[in-house]
Amino acid sequence: MVTIEVLGTGCAKCKSLLKNVEKAVQESGVEAEIVKVDSLQEIMDRGVMMTPALFIDGEAKAVGRAPGVEEIKKLLKK
Repeated sequence: MVTIEVLGTGCAKCKSLLKNVEKAVQESGVEAEIVKVDSLQEIMDRGVMMTPALFIDGEAKAVGRAPGVEEIKKLLKK
């Protein structure tokens, strides 16, 4: 199972990224746990200075932007 984390405090981009992640997981059929991280302290502890951020299995895949559904699906296949 893949662990996908969406880091963000609740801004429009963060919400958009979360929706894109949910849709990408549903369309790709990947078994994944989606975790929303909105603790500012935890976000800063990971070295993220701009939100939203996308982490897959603990590795930063996108920071400061919200990738689209197709890009997320490609990241899940790697």
